[in-house]
Amino acid sequence: MNPIEEFKQERKTRIESYGSNTELLDAAHQFNVVSNKEKYSYNFNWMGRPIIQYPQDMIAMQEIIWDLKPDLIIETGIAHGGSLIYYASIMELIGHGEILGIDIDIREHNKAEILRHPMAKRISMIQGSSVDQAIIQQVKDIAKGKQKIMVCLDSNHTHEHVLAELQNYHSFVSVGSYLVVFDTIIERMPKAMYDRPWDVGNNAMTAVDEFMKTNDQFIIDEQLDLKLLISVAPRGYLKKIK
Repeated sequence: MNPIEEFKQERKTRIESYGSNTELLDAAHQFNVVSNKEKYSYNFNWMGRPIIQYPQDMIAMQEIIWDLKPDLIIETGIAHGGSLIYYASIMELIGHGEILGIDIDIREHNKAEILRHPMAKRISMIQGSSVDQAIIQQVKDIAKGKQKIMVCLDSNHTHEHVLAELQNYHSFVSVGSYLVVFDTIIERMPKAMYDRPWDVGNNAMTAVDEFMKTNDQFIIDEQLDLKLLISVAPRGYLKKIK
């Protein structure tokens, strides 16, 4: 075996061993609980904009984007625009691709910062509910003719809304690509930790679980979950296999 393949195999074996490493799994769970409580993800910028993501998840997204080299990434939920700029900057390095952001309320100060950013040339935005059929038609128009498409769901995290997004956006995802559902971690947090409409039993992970009962086009990338351990998207990296 050549050294490159040998390294890959060693890494694969090590990651798989994490599944039975209770000390490591317990430590990761404890960090996930405490750090989410302390809003750890709010501490980071990408190229000057707040990204509100865990660095581990962004490394995972970089790996996926590099391997896939998508024509289009569709992301619901814009907030400060950091993740739009992050994905756009990777696409800029690759020299290919564009990102579409959708949000029910794109704050004017955030919109202005995104539009004046050097990565704005690869970004377009739509304001409106991600599950409004008029908005979805606009997405269809933009996606028309694109061969490799990836979707990220990171807007309203209630079960009802995320399930509606999964049902409306999964068909955009190309075979071999990913449908990434962020903030599935809510299901593993203490009940009533969030002062938001979502909670244990009503969140992105419960929506994924219901979606997966009736959809065999996707699998949960459990290898990626084990690799990350620290993530807001456990069981949220869905790979389209057919």
